[in-house]
Amino acid sequence: MITTKGYAAQSATEPLAPYSFERRDLRAHDVQIEILYCGVCHSDLHTARNEWHSTAYPCVPGHEIVGRVTAVGDHVSKYKTGDPVGVGCLVDSCQECNNCRKGLEQYCENGFTGTYNGRDRVDGSNTLGGYSNHIIVTENFVLSISDKLPLEGVAPLLCAGITTYSPMRFWKVGKGHKVGVLGLGGLGHMAVKLAVSFGAEVTMLSTSPSKEADAKRLGAHQFALTKDPEQLKGLANYFDFIIDTVSATHDHNMYLGMLHTNGVMICVGAPPEPAQILGFNLIGNRRSVAGSLIGGLPETQEMLDYCAEHRITSDVEVIDIKDINEAYERMLKGDVRYRFVIDMATL
Repeated sequence: MITTKGYAAQSATEPLAPYSFERRDLRAHDVQIEILYCGVCHSDLHTARNEWHSTAYPCVPGHEIVGRVTAVGDHVSKYKTGDPVGVGCLVDSCQECNNCRKGLEQYCENGFTGTYNGRDRVDGSNTLGGYSNHIIVTENFVLSISDKLPLEGVAPLLCAGITTYSPMRFWKVGKGHKVGVLGLGGLGHMAVKLAVSFGAEVTMLSTSPSKEADAKRLGAHQFALTKDPEQLKGLANYFDFIIDTVSATHDHNMYLGMLHTNGVMICVGAPPEPAQILGFNLIGNRRSVAGSLIGGLPETQEMLDYCAEHRITSDVEVIDIKDINEAYERMLKGDVRYRFVIDMATL
C-alpha cells in the first residue's frame, strides 16, 4: 500500500481538512502518478457537501489532475516514469458495452467509475480523488499531456475543457455558425475559447455587465446583457447553437427564442430544478434541447492534443491546498477568473 496525503471532507457539514490514507498497490496495468496540480470543479463542492445525495465519506474530491508518472505496473505499455500525464473525471468503466467499445466511456451502460466518490470495479473501495499527492489509475484512463503548455492551465481542460469541446465537436460547430455562450465561468470561458478557435461567431450571453471586457478578451465577438430587453431584440431567431453552462435555475424559454430554425440549445450545466419548457418554443422552429456529459477517453485525448496545438489553456488562479475551503466560498460567489487550481506542492 502507498501512504498518501490529501484533503478530505468527513461529512457534509465539515470543512475539508488534512487526511492521510492508503492507495492500493500497483496492479499489472496501473500507473502511479505524482499529482502536481488539481483543478477545482463546482462538482467537487456539490459532492463534498452531499448536495447530490450520493456522497460516501471520507471524500477526497478532485478530477482535473495533471502530474508525472512515478511507477508503472508490469504490463503497462503506454507510459513510462517521468511522462507528463493527466486524469479526468473517469478512472474506469466496464470496457465491454457498446458505448465503451465506441470510446464513449462516460456513457458506460454498466456505469463508469468516477475519479472520486466512485466504486472501484475490482475491490469495491470508494475512489479518492486529486486533492492528494499521488493517485493510481489503470493505464487506459490515463491521458498524455503536452509539457509545452503550463500544467496548471492544462488541469481544468480535463473537465471544463472536454465538457465544452465534446458537444461542439459532436454538432460540428465551426465556420459560418453563430454560437451563443450562456454564462461566463469555468465552463463558459472554455466554450468561448474553443468555439472561436473552431471559426464560429461567438456571442457571450450574461447577466453581468462587468463580464463584457473579459468576454471580449477571451475572443467573443459580441456581448449581450440578458437583463436588457433592448440588447435582446436583435437576437431573436439568431443562433445556430447556444452552449448553456449555467447550473442555477434560469428561464430556458427566453434563450430558446434566440435559436434559428433547427437550432440546438446544448445544456452542460446542471440546475437543481427541472426546466419549464413551452412546447411551442420547440415545435415552432424545429428547435432542440440537448445535453452532453464530459467526453470519452479518445475524445479527451483529442481535445488535449488540439489545445496543445492551438495553445489553449484555462484561465486559472493557483491556490494553496490550505485555502480550499475559502476557494469554495469564493466559487459560490462567482469570485474566480475562471478556475481555481491547487498547487499540490503546498500539501
